[in-house]
Amino acid sequence: MAASGGAAQTPMAHAPDHEIDRLLASYPDAPRPLIDLATGANPWPYPVEVPEAARNRPPLGADTEAARAALAAYLAVDDPTCLALTPGADAAIAALPRLFAPTRVAVLTPGYAAHAPAWRAAGHAVAELSGPEAAESDAPVLVVTNPGDRDGAVLQPETLRDLARVCRARGGLLVVDEAFADLAPEISISAEAPGLGAVVLRSLSKGFGLPGVRAGAAVAPPELAARLAGRIGSWALSGPALVAMVQAWGDPTWMGEMRGHLDTAAREFDESLRGLGIEVLGGTALYRLIDTPMAVHVQATLARHGIAVRAFAGEPRRLRLGIPADAVARERLLTALREAFAV
Repeated sequence: MAASGGAAQTPMAHAPDHEIDRLLASYPDAPRPLIDLATGANPWPYPVEVPEAARNRPPLGADTEAARAALAAYLAVDDPTCLALTPGADAAIAALPRLFAPTRVAVLTPGYAAHAPAWRAAGHAVAELSGPEAAESDAPVLVVTNPGDRDGAVLQPETLRDLARVCRARGGLLVVDEAFADLAPEISISAEAPGLGAVVLRSLSKGFGLPGVRAGAAVAPPELAARLAGRIGSWALSGPALVAMVQAWGDPTWMGEMRGHLDTAAREFDESLRGLGIEVLGGTALYRLIDTPMAVHVQATLARHGIAVRAFAGEPRRLRLGIPADAVARERLLTALREAFAV
C-alpha cells in the first residue's frame, strides 16, 4: 500500500460523545456519584504516583525513551523503535489511516466503532464485514479488535499471523486493536507485529484502568512507527502520561495479580446477573454483554439511577455492563436492574 503523497487535512475534531455526557445532558438530577459502566475500564486502576517534576517541566526525551523501554519489555518487543507512543489509542486510530493513499479497507465487525469512520475520513473505501465475509474479502487492509469489545470474541494468534501475511502480500497491512489484551496476553501478537508488517494498538485505558490519562502506543515496523509518531507530533504526551506508562508497563506483577482479581469479580457479577434472570452472552473480565428486548428501557432506567452502560448502534437488544467497583456500586446497579425488569 503506497504511502500518502501529501499531508491530508484533518477535520476539526469534536469532543467524544460518551455515555456519561448523554447521561448528564438527559438526566441532570440523576443520583451522584455517577457510575461509569460504559467505558469498560478496570474499576481498580493502576496506582500511578506522579512526581512534581513531571508536572512542572516539559517532558524530556529521556522520559519518552523510558516509556518506550517499559512497553518494549512488557510486550517482549525486541526493538523499541518499533513503538510509537500516542495520547491514547484513539489518537493512533485517527492518525494511522492518513499515512496511506486511499485503498480498500475491511473492518471486522463487531469491533471498536472508531475504526471505520477514521479510515473513511481519510478517503479510504471501507467495508464493515462479519467474520465469514471478512475471510472472503480481498481488501489490502484489514482491521480487527481482539478481543472483541462486545462479546469478547477472540481471534487466535495463528489466525492473525495468516491474515497479516495475506494483507502484506496484497501490499497492505493488518491492524489489530488490542485494547483489552492485557487480560489475555496469550492472544497478543504485539511482539510479532513488526516482523509481520502489522500494526497493533495498545493503551493504559482498559486493563490498567487509566482512560483519563490518555496514554497509548502502536507497535509496527520501525519505518511505519516513525511515520506515525511524526503524524502524532511532538509534545503530544504529557509528563504524567509518560510517568504512568513507565510505572504501569514496568510493573508486570501488578497486572498478573489483577487478572486473577478481575476473573473472580466477573464470575461473581455473572452470578448476580443470572440471579435476576439476565442472560450473559459473553464479554471479558472487564465487561459483560447482555441481551434483552428491553435494552432501551433498561439503559434509560439505569441512567435515571446515575449509571451509564454501553449501547451499540444497530444492535438494539444488547448492552455492555462494566464490572462495578465495590459493593455500593454493585447494589445500586442491581437495584436499578430489578426496577427495569419489573415492568
